[in-house]
Amino acid sequence: MTTQTNVLIRPIVTEKTVAQKGKYTFAVNPKASKKAIEKAIQEFYGVEIEKVNITKLPQKNRMTGKGRSMRKRAALTKAVVTTKNGTSIDFNAFK
Repeated sequence: MTTQTNVLIRPIVTEKTVAQKGKYTFAVNPKASKKAIEKAIQEFYGVEIEKVNITKLPQKNRMTGKGRSMRKRAALTKAVVTTKNGTSIDFNAFK
């Protein structure tokens, strides 16, 4: 079971995620549930959450340097959070 302090890892801010109105993307703990993510965001940012979607990205291997070495991208779990009534989240302001 995850605690509230280690559920959210970081917000993911890219052109694609910023273009979505009322939806925000976070990197989260792989063991976190939707309810735990919702509770953590409400606690940290003070906004009401309508829906939470979770996506798990697997580890990926890449060949570099003429195929002599392998680099690994770590596995990542992303949560796309939809706020109620299109409320905005300010990532610099914690509650």
